[in-house]
Amino acid sequence: MKITGGKVFDLERGFVERDVCFDGPLLTLDSKDGHSYDAAGCYVIPGLTDVHFHGCRGADLSDGDPDGLQTMAEYELSRGVTQICPAGMTLLEEQLTKVCKTAAAHKREGRPGADLVGVNLEGPFLSYAKKGAQNGDWLHAPDVAMLRRLMEASEGLVKLVSVAPEEPGALDFIKEVAEEVNVAVAHTTADYDTALAAFRAGAREVTHLFNAMPAFTHRAPGVVGAALDSPWSRAELICDGIHIHPSVVRATFKMFGRDRVVLISDTMRAAGMSDGEYDLGGQNVIVKGPLATLADGTIAGSVTDLMACMKTAVSFGIPLADAVRAAAVNPAKAIGIFDRVGSLEPGKRANVAVLGPDLELKAVFFHGEKVV
Repeated sequence: MKITGGKVFDLERGFVERDVCFDGPLLTLDSKDGHSYDAAGCYVIPGLTDVHFHGCRGADLSDGDPDGLQTMAEYELSRGVTQICPAGMTLLEEQLTKVCKTAAAHKREGRPGADLVGVNLEGPFLSYAKKGAQNGDWLHAPDVAMLRRLMEASEGLVKLVSVAPEEPGALDFIKEVAEEVNVAVAHTTADYDTALAAFRAGAREVTHLFNAMPAFTHRAPGVVGAALDSPWSRAELICDGIHIHPSVVRATFKMFGRDRVVLISDTMRAAGMSDGEYDLGGQNVIVKGPLATLADGTIAGSVTDLMACMKTAVSFGIPLADAVRAAAVNPAKAIGIFDRVGSLEPGKRANVAVLGPDLELKAVFFHGEKVV
């Protein structure tokens, strides 16, 4: 297969005119099968990786339901998200174990849909004061032994774990596990010094920057300032037009640079569904258009998938090449899979999305097969 005529994402030059070739599951320098796809006037980009979303199409990772996880994987693939690392909520260890075992079985059985490349444990090691839509009754002190039990249950799929660094034992927790999993600062009241200590202890990411953390101000820069001063860290950003003001999205890309921003969707089960009432981590959520809230008005996740978030970022003034990097390259690097996916070099998986001039999804190729 040759995808011809399109503007192809290039790591160094942005977009270039060249063919994208594959005769099987991997990208190649040339194609000999004689088939082609005309992408004239379109953009050709790597399949995206969402490292932080909870659910879609009525399903949620936290349900621990095999069929629900397959529904999620199939929907994400239909939206050009070819790799998924779904996130659990703050739950009791018994349910988190079930979630991890369900994910491991899904991976082992090779179920249809986007590749399950990891599990993100957003809870339960968070601050009650900044719990957001997390269930405060199930919060838990940072616990190395508990994390390792969950990692074992997932058969190595746990790639991210969130922690509030001001919680007792959190810094020791980060030091202990930082070489085993990507630790993210999240749902926290931490000031600049505490957050900086977390990054120096080994944390390498911030969960949904600006959300569920102190504001970034000129005398109290907080987590945002500490992350900015820790160049090895990356910052997740929910770009659905609800969570973050367009000006702040632009400012974040300018401050952190295109290589440190990780676009995420943070979608809940209502993504891809109609307005109504839904469940998130045992709490009732009301969805109206692009807005999902708890009864008290707290924003409760998103209903905008990652491909749409990327398009929204561009509408806010982010160059398309930078938005693609933040939705494809950087998340793949964050969870250690960039050697296989995230760009369009020969030898990587033939996971490719084709976008029209208006950035609407035109086609998706997955492991070398056209699936959309």
